[in-house]
Amino acid sequence: MSSDNSGKKKIRVLIADREGIFRLGLKKLFAVEDDLRVVAQAHAASELLELAKSLRPNLFFIQAEIIGEAGGNLLADLQRLVPKCKIVVMSSSPPTDDEGMQYVQMGAVGIILKSVEPSLFVKCARKVVWDNEVWLPQQQVVRLAKSLGATPPRPPRPVETLTHREKTIISYLMQGWRNREIAQHLAITEQTVKNHLRSVYDKVGVSDRLELVLYAIHQKMVLPPIEPAQGAG
Repeated sequence: MSSDNSGKKKIRVLIADREGIFRLGLKKLFAVEDDLRVVAQAHAASELLELAKSLRPNLFFIQAEIIGEAGGNLLADLQRLVPKCKIVVMSSSPPTDDEGMQYVQMGAVGIILKSVEPSLFVKCARKVVWDNEVWLPQQQVVRLAKSLGATPPRPPRPVETLTHREKTIISYLMQGWRNREIAQHLAITEQTVKNHLRSVYDKVGVSDRLELVLYAIHQKMVLPPIEPAQGAG
């Protein structure tokens, strides 16, 4: 089956499973995909770590039992050996909520049941690597999300934390006003203007006026209209 990611580099996969027949089947499944390449197979944690160190694959499919028998945090060890790698845990049965939480906290970006349709392994590989998504059994998504605190509304974007006064000051900056002019126009002290700007810099992650103006333009910030200076017009 041809993939729609043929223009990208291949996903280099390492399969770790104690069952040779399963490893072979998964390797053959990936072999017909343009963007997937199995670079190695492992049957134990020690072999997995050695192969990871020498081959540096960017995606691991690891049997849950191998993780459990390894002791320590096998997934963290892999991530130290291969920074930015993606790890998917393969489970023979649906993991409990605690197990699912543990795998995610250890660094897994996916949990897949070994009994699913073979095509889902291919889809999983692409989702976690190309789309940078998390792959979880459907019945666990909501429960695990609640455990991880993912159900509350998303954190506000930096621009959404700005006060009306801070946005007003940005409006004047966009028109090239100086701190002293802003202070006089708003009937506040120049130090107060500086304090507001410092707060804005911290919130949106910029270091000076120019970066702030560029940030506002890039974010298409909706700002309050400014009143013309006295005597203007």
